[in-house]
Amino acid sequence: MTETVQGAGVEDVEVEKLSRVRKVIAARMQQSLAGSAQLTSALEVDFGPVMAARAAHGERFRAVHGVSLSPLAVVAAAVCRALPEHRMLNATIDVDACTAAYHRRINLGFAVDTDAGLMVPNVKDAHLLTVAGLARGIADVAGRARDRKLRPSDVQGGTFTITNTGSRGSVLDTPILNAPETGILAVGKVERRPVAVGSGADERVEIRDMAYLCLTYDHRLVDGADAARFLTAVKGAVESRPIWAADLEIGDG
Repeated sequence: MTETVQGAGVEDVEVEKLSRVRKVIAARMQQSLAGSAQLTSALEVDFGPVMAARAAHGERFRAVHGVSLSPLAVVAAAVCRALPEHRMLNATIDVDACTAAYHRRINLGFAVDTDAGLMVPNVKDAHLLTVAGLARGIADVAGRARDRKLRPSDVQGGTFTITNTGSRGSVLDTPILNAPETGILAVGKVERRPVAVGSGADERVEIRDMAYLCLTYDHRLVDGADAARFLTAVKGAVESRPIWAADLEIGDG
C-alpha cells in the first residue's frame, strides 16, 4: 500500500509498507548490531594473477563448467583455505553460557541481491570444493535465490559469509555480520591503479589489478590481530596462483 503525504514547502513523499522480506532483513540487521561487537578491517589485494587466469582460461572454463571464472570463486577458495587455521572466524559465541562453538564444516554464505531483497544462501561443505566447484555452487545458489527457488536448508547452517559488493561498483564496504556468525568478508571492485612495488633500487610504480577485502568480525571472540592474520592468509592465497590454478579443472585444452 502506498500513501502520499503532502507538506508545505516540500515535495510529496510516498509512504509504503515494508515487504515481508524487507521487514525480516531490517530486524535481523538491527539484531546483529545490537547483539555483537562489530569491527571492520581492510586489506588491499593484487588480483593480477586472477585476472590473468580469466583472460587466458575464461572461455575454456565456461565451456567446461557452464559458469564464469570470477574473482569471487577464487576468494571463496582462499577463504576456505584460511578458515581452518583461524577457527574463531568460523564459529559462534554464547556469552551467557561462556562458550564458543567452532565449526569443523565450512558452509559458505553468499549475499545475493534479488528483486525481493538481500538473500544469503550458503554452499554446504565449501571446504571440500575446488575453485570450479565453488564457482558452480555460487552460481547455483545465486540463481535459485533470484528465481525464488531456495529451499529452507539453503539459508540455514551458514558458518561464514562473503558479500561481493564490488560487483555493484563498491570499492570499500563495512558489512554487518550475518548473525550468529563471527565473520563476513566484503570483496570490493577490482580496479587497475598505480601501486608501488619492489624496494630500494628496484622500487617502481606499476599498474596492477587491485581490490580491497574488508572483514567485519565479532570482537567478542575475534581480536584485531586475528582479523589481520586471517586477511593476510586470504591475500596470500589469492595472489599465489599456483595455490588455486590446478583447481580450475579445465584439462589441457
